Order: sequence, then C-alpha cells, then structure tokens
Amino acid sequence: MALLIENSCINCDMCEPECPNGAITFGPEVYEIDPDLCTECVGHYDKPTCISVCPIDCIIIDPNHTEDQDQLWDKFVLLHHQEE
Repeated sequence: MALLIENSCINCDMCEPECPNGAITFGPEVYEIDPDLCTECVGHYDKPTCISVCPIDCIIIDPNHTEDQDQLWDKFVLLHHQEE
C-alpha cells in the first residue's frame, strides 16, 4: 500500500524531508507521494515517518495502490539495490 496525501494538506514541509525513499515531492497544489517509491517506510522504520510528523493527519492509505508487507519489502529491496 502506498500512501496518499489528501487535499487538506497545508504544505507545512514536514513530510518531504522525512521520506527515506524520496517518494514525497511538492505537486501542483500540495505535496504528493509517488506510489512507485513509497514503501510505507518498510525496510527503514517500524511505521511511516510522514504520518508520524504530519500535524493535520492528512496522509492516508492510497486505495488505488494496495500492497501487502511482502510487496512493500520487495519494492524496498528493488529501490535500494539499484542505488548500489
């Protein structure tokens, strides 16, 4: 499951620097999460750091990009294996 930033985002700049995969970028109006890069912090942390730092709780599970823990782990391995 990738995460999704809702339109209620206030662009506080808290989430973007916390993402270990570089999945969060500023979009046309609010921050956005690239589902191809989001692992929900699997491989890095116990829970998604963007959700932890969001002051208005506008980051949710993206219903259009559902993945189980094994798929998120596989994505993490693929993303970080390419960096080597």
